[in-house]
Amino acid sequence: MIESHLSLLIVALPLLAAPIVAVLPNGRMPWAFSTLVSWAVFAMACLQLINVSTGNVISYELGGWAPPWGIEYRIDAANALVALIVAGIAAVTLPYALKSVEKEIPQQQHSLFYAAFMLCFTGLLGITLTGDIFNLFVFLEISSLSSYALISLGKQRQALTAAYQYLIMGTIGATFFIIGVGLLYAMTGTLNMVDLAQRLPELYEHRTIQTAFAFIMVGFALKLALFPLHLWLPNAYTYAPTVVTVFLAATATKVAVYVMLRVVFSVFGFTFIEDTPTDELFIILCIAGILMMSFYAIYQHDAKRLLAYSSVAQIGYMMIGIGLGSALGITATLVHLFNHALMKGALFMAIGAIVYQIGSSRIEDFSGLGKKMPWTFAAIVVGGLSLIGVPGTAGFISKWYLILAAIEQQHWLIVVVILLGSLLAVIYVWKLVEALYFKPATESSKTVSVQEAPLMLLIPTWLLVLANVYFGFNTELTVGTAETAIQLLLPGTNK
Repeated sequence: MIESHLSLLIVALPLLAAPIVAVLPNGRMPWAFSTLVSWAVFAMACLQLINVSTGNVISYELGGWAPPWGIEYRIDAANALVALIVAGIAAVTLPYALKSVEKEIPQQQHSLFYAAFMLCFTGLLGITLTGDIFNLFVFLEISSLSSYALISLGKQRQALTAAYQYLIMGTIGATFFIIGVGLLYAMTGTLNMVDLAQRLPELYEHRTIQTAFAFIMVGFALKLALFPLHLWLPNAYTYAPTVVTVFLAATATKVAVYVMLRVVFSVFGFTFIEDTPTDELFIILCIAGILMMSFYAIYQHDAKRLLAYSSVAQIGYMMIGIGLGSALGITATLVHLFNHALMKGALFMAIGAIVYQIGSSRIEDFSGLGKKMPWTFAAIVVGGLSLIGVPGTAGFISKWYLILAAIEQQHWLIVVVILLGSLLAVIYVWKLVEALYFKPATESSKTVSVQEAPLMLLIPTWLLVLANVYFGFNTELTVGTAETAIQLLLPGTNK
């Protein structure tokens, strides 16, 4: 009985948990309840992925109303994989949150913090699983509004500015998206994605449809921080509480990339994109983003900001796969979407462990800490190697498939950019390693007895670190699921 309602429960459980958490007394009860909910959702997400791993599609009719008249949750291998990422990251992040939140957020705000976290969790899962494009907008607003609140809880005053900047940019993005949805509805009379895909081909030449596509693309380009629409992201990641940075960096932009993938291939169809300059524009913006943001990362003095600019560059890698529009390109996008969540989650958690101990994320304050915090330092090294794309890590698998996709279409410039981007990643990862291990401790840090981070921070961090190594060798889940998803996103495509 429960299994038949699994797709709804994955979204409904954290949504129902949010008001319960909000009224719980401040302390550890909100954390414990939120953690149990996240583990339950993760277990259901695993079961859901197993159910669609053979190519099945789950269609869940809300309220018994058949699509396209009613709202439908439609789950296939692509969004089941993304839902697993969101649920898995939440399940690992919340145990980490116990110590981190106690350190960074006043106790009287803990209940509201975890309630907002549950709402953000709900919104991201809803975006991933819904088959209705207007319902997608509703969940987008749920996740966005809660994200603004979460970011504003940062200890520094700049957190309020960062949240406000994200609010403005996010509102513009959401407005663009809903205008595009309205134009689609005006022309087709439907909001169901499958129904839209059937009705749109005969309207491809219509200016209104082309305008709707442009609005939707710009709206979600803002949400996923595609260069040059990324301006909100560095400040948001830098000044938000560490737990919020970990969760958003590993999930929010990945969900937005998934939506772009779904809209381009499932709703409009890549034949529509090929008749427009969109694919070339994606590739140009991604190349510029990879190179410029990697250079920006090199010159940062704050570790969280360094990783934030790195995230914008990594989004470029994912979107290049969409721009290529081939089976290998989509495989690279889905695989990197999964792997980047692991590597960036691990790195932000490790930096958060340092912030927990010394109260600063400035790289100059990290001098000599590598020897005092060896497990945290090792986590940064392994996460950094995965970010670079060293063989034996998850990051190598992502870049390998992206290079294969570029070579297949003889896009030699993309191959060069991927390799150059990896070399630039070596430089900014080395900045962290050098400060932690090879620079002597400063006079100010010698007066403070710094020890290794608590186990409640190290265990979640190392779960993601070990996952980076495991998925660098075993690609059955990532590549296997991506290849299953391609059969639905690009029907008739050979693997």
